[in-house]
Amino acid sequence: MKPMFMLGLAAAFTAMAPAALAQQTSAPAPAPAAPATDTQPFTDTELVAFAKAAIAASKIQQDAAVPADAKQTKMLAAVQAEGLEPARFNAIAQASNSDPELKKRIETVASAALAAPAP
Repeated sequence: MKPMFMLGLAAAFTAMAPAALAQQTSAPAPAPAAPATDTQPFTDTELVAFAKAAIAASKIQQDAAVPADAKQTKMLAAVQAEGLEPARFNAIAQASNSDPELKKRIETVASAALAAPAP
């Protein structure tokens, strides 16, 4: 079942890449910057929260029962429910898109956390 999770996580990353919770849809996109991992290291806890939030947001994005105008709000709530601020979620998403090592680290810590039995 681990390969299925990895596919789901990869799909969630792919789904989140173009729409990493754009809070300001009318603002122009900022110029690409150096990977966030250089100045803002991400903790394993943040990466697990990111993975869970990305999966939840991906499900919301793909859910035809959720009206289009409600998806952004629901995705934002999913991110915050995992204990991440939207800006931090976006920083991790952007960094993981340009840093294959970070993406692998996210997959590793998330699969370990999700495979562990609940307390």
